[in-house]
Parts: sequence; structure tokens; C-alpha cells
Amino acid sequence: WFANFLPFYALPLSLVMINLSPSMFDAEPNLSAMTTIYQWMTQIQKSNSELVTQHYLGKTTENRTMYYLQISQPSDKIKKIIWMDCGIHAREWISPAFCQWFVKEILQNYRSDPKIRRFLQNLDLYILPVLNIDGYIYSWEKDRLWRKNRSPHMNGTCYGTDLNRNFNSSWGSIGVSYNCSSEIFCGSGPESEPETRAVAQFIKKKKSDILCYLTIHSYGQYILTPYGSTTRPPNKNFGPLKITAKCTGTDDNIIPVLNIQMHVAEMAAAALMGKYGTSYKVGPTSLILYSNSGSSRDWAHMIGIPFSYTFELRDKGTHGFVLPPDQIQPTCEETMLAVTTIIDYVDQKYFPGGAVMLTASSLGLSLCLSVVLTWTVS
Repeated sequence: WFANFLPFYALPLSLVMINLSPSMFDAEPNLSAMTTIYQWMTQIQKSNSELVTQHYLGKTTENRTMYYLQISQPSDKIKKIIWMDCGIHAREWISPAFCQWFVKEILQNYRSDPKIRRFLQNLDLYILPVLNIDGYIYSWEKDRLWRKNRSPHMNGTCYGTDLNRNFNSSWGSIGVSYNCSSEIFCGSGPESEPETRAVAQFIKKKKSDILCYLTIHSYGQYILTPYGSTTRPPNKNFGPLKITAKCTGTDDNIIPVLNIQMHVAEMAAAALMGKYGTSYKVGPTSLILYSNSGSSRDWAHMIGIPFSYTFELRDKGTHGFVLPPDQIQPTCEETMLAVTTIIDYVDQKYFPGGAVMLTASSLGLSLCLSVVLTWTVS
């Protein structure tokens, strides 16, 4: 059964669609999905050495190596970073497929697409194609619907921590379980899992340079903004994004940073819908989906990254995690439009410098006359 899905979820995205030579697989025609992705990363770097480098991130519970790709156009300018990770939940196979598609599209089109060419002059892209490698392999080999990583608990009587409940953002407070048999087991403490620690330690080192944190999931068709743990998030400035609001109302804090995130998410959802008519719901996780704590999205925003989003890709439940192969390409195509809309927004608003005016109507905020965003290089 798995063999029927392997050619669709690993090989075409890494070979056919990226136009790599399949000869590298002739000697091993039955390579696993993860091995295929590892080899794809290596060849992508070799084939695009002027732009792409592969870097060590850390080790998994089962001692597998985590690598990320950096796409960086050589420049003397001070550049900022967009982070994207895929596959934090093992069963969400469309997620790693999208990370591969994203890399392919950037590399194929950066010379001809003015939007991509422009933001690569200012931004480096960091892509982690599979965060939860052990769980991903387990979902291919043992249990298609496995979600967590593969860390042992209770003397090996139960396995796995939900890595998206393991970050140090209101850890363990809501929407989690302390039972290691649960799919939403949050671990023994914040960043108790090596995969979580590897990502968190790296992001913390780079946080002053990261403008946007994107984490790709499925399913449900959502673009989720912070926060999952509360409906009353902190109202303050984050990272290099400073906000001044001029309002006619009495509430001086009527426009928090999160409203800007919402505005950009709505733009992304509109761009996505324009491709195939797929509708995405946009909003804070705690208001439009469910409450949860310890998510990477909330944590990234909490430590000062101004834009932080979770994408929940197709579909709305008809196929769920077992998305048919014929939906891989359209899902990736429409998601690419949404993601590049966000990146383009961040690029245009950050790098011109000075103040950028957004009208009240464009943000849907009736009480305010205008919003001034001031971007400062830190």
C-alpha cells in the first residue's frame, strides 16, 4: 500500500518536477521516502551551488540527522531571514511535499519572476523539509496516521511527543495531555525533545534576523495566527516591527501587531483562492480552530518574530491526512501563491525603510484613521 504512494509523495516532487536525473536511483529503486528527500537535498545543493547550501541542524530521538536548506543570493547587503518548516506531524505528508515544491519553484523561477528576484535580494530562505524525521519514517513503514515523534516513555511502554505542543510558549497549559499515549502529549517539559530543541536553539540564535516564521501542516484549510493558548494576547511591539496608531476612539491600543498579521494572512488567503477557488479560513488559532499551548508558531511570535503563521493545507476532511496524489500539485501551486504573498509583503514593507502607511479600511479597523509601520534594522 505504501509503495503506491511513494512515487507520488516523494519521487515526482524531488525528481520529475524538479527535473533531476532519476539515474541516481537506478541502483536502489525502492528507496524510502525520507532517503529520497535526503538525496534530493544533496543534489539540489550540488545542482544549485550558487544559491543553495545544506546545513546541519541537529539530531532526532533515533539519532537521525536534521538538515535544512538555505537559499541565499550572494549580496553585500544586510539580509534578513524567512524560516519555513514542514513535517512536524508525521502523517501530514502533503507538508514535506510542499517544502520540496517551494524550493523547486524558487530555484526554477528566480531569474524570470520579478517578485522572487526582488525578495531574494533582501531575504534568505531557510527551509526544513521534514522536522519530525523519525515520525515521518514511522508513518511510511508502520502506521500511516502516526502524528508524534518516536521518543520512548514509561520504560518504553508508550512512544512519542507531539512536537507542536513541546515549545516553550505557555507549555502544558491548555489543549495538551500529560498522558504519553495521547496524540497531544506535550512531553516531560518545554523543549524536552531533541527535535524541538534543535529548532528552538537555532531560531533563538537567529531571531533578530528572522522576519517571518512559517510552519506547514494539514489539514483543514486554515492560515492560523497567534495565539492558541489565549484569546487575549499580549499587546506589544515585536522584533523590528514598531507600530504607532492614530485613532478616533478612546482605546490607544486598538491596533496590536496581530492585526497586521491578520491583514497579511487575508491577502495570502485571497491569493490562494485565486488559483483554484480553494477557500481558507484566517484567524487566531484559539478563536477559529481550538486552544492549544506549546506551538512553534506562538513561540516564534513570543520571542519577537513579527510574522508567524501556521498553514493547514487541503482538504477539509474528505480525505484528511491521506490526500490523494492528484491533489498534491494543485495544493502546492495554490499554497505557493499564498506563501510568496506573505514573503513579498514582508520584503516590501521592511526594506524600503522609513514609514509605510496602511489605511484603516484595508485593515478593517473602523475606529482608526491610519496605521504607521516603522521598520528598523536591528
